[in-house]
Amino acid sequence: MKNALFIIILILFFPVIAFAQDEAVKNDSFFKAKVVDIIEQRNNMLPDGSEAIQQNLLLKGLEGEYKNKEINFNGIGNFDVIGKSIYKIGDKVMVVESFGAEGGSEYYITDYVRTQSLGWLIAVFVVSLFIVGRWKGLRSILALALTFFVIIKYIIPQILSGTNPVFVTVAGSFVILLIIIYITEGFRPLAHISAISIFFSLMITIFISWVFVFGSKLTGVSSEEVSFLINIGDQAINFRGLLLAGIIIGALGVLDDVVISQTAAVEQIAKANYSFSKYEVFKRSYEIGISHIASMSNTLFLAYAGASLPLLVLFISGQSAFTGWGQIINNEAIATEIIRTLSGSIGLILSVPITTFIAVLWYKK
Repeated sequence: MKNALFIIILILFFPVIAFAQDEAVKNDSFFKAKVVDIIEQRNNMLPDGSEAIQQNLLLKGLEGEYKNKEINFNGIGNFDVIGKSIYKIGDKVMVVESFGAEGGSEYYITDYVRTQSLGWLIAVFVVSLFIVGRWKGLRSILALALTFFVIIKYIIPQILSGTNPVFVTVAGSFVILLIIIYITEGFRPLAHISAISIFFSLMITIFISWVFVFGSKLTGVSSEEVSFLINIGDQAINFRGLLLAGIIIGALGVLDDVVISQTAAVEQIAKANYSFSKYEVFKRSYEIGISHIASMSNTLFLAYAGASLPLLVLFISGQSAFTGWGQIINNEAIATEIIRTLSGSIGLILSVPITTFIAVLWYKK
């Protein structure tokens, strides 16, 4: 749920971030337009039997200086692009006007306009969250907005300024931890226990990640996104530290879910029968925790596997330079995902006995 909420907040704030970036690219102008006519369409059959469609379109600007301006988009060329979008009359698209060195300009369609559909999805999500979670659900949105603020206004600027990403993320994570716990759960014993348990579990996760990231000699530059960061900012970015920072933030979100649920389980068992000894409460609560971590570890693995699925398909198909299992497993991109998944999972597993122990001491004192 928190990942979905984070995406919503990102969507809501993205125009502000994107606007700041667009101002830096002074030679290009981005705007929305509508397809009003398909001037020409060419269907080309490829050697593998698939079809590549190219289109010349007439567009009409929808905003700013381009409003009601008719624009010709020339999409028919000498190169066939597999999976290229096929546009229909009435489609709304994002367009960029790119200026050449000699002063001429070309128009390119960069993507569809998805604001309306995303807006409806967000509305359905918020309404569903309110109906099921009531005011606690709305408090979770507030907590996420503040979390997003910490990441955007503190963690990322500090990383771009050259500060060690691990130190910055650890400090930011503790602020995020307090925000999430105390806004959603209130100032009560469950929140105190959860905060302490997450602190110890996160420290273990950070230590394990640090040991194996450095032990495996990961550089942190295996992903495509990192290549765009190499020449950004005045200070060099510590990419290995950035990798660790990503692991820390990801682990924090998972630990939050497991630890709060486990603390609540201990609380309910302790209150259900005051005659239970500390051992009895620990044993019963621990059984619940085992079931939880089994499902959550699988969820964590599937989340990372899903994000890396195209890369896995490329390796398994034998179409890359890495055709053997030994080469695949030692590739940094794959090793990074393995360490990311297992480090988070180990922290998740150990959080159950840690949380159960601390909660039992509190509720059975």
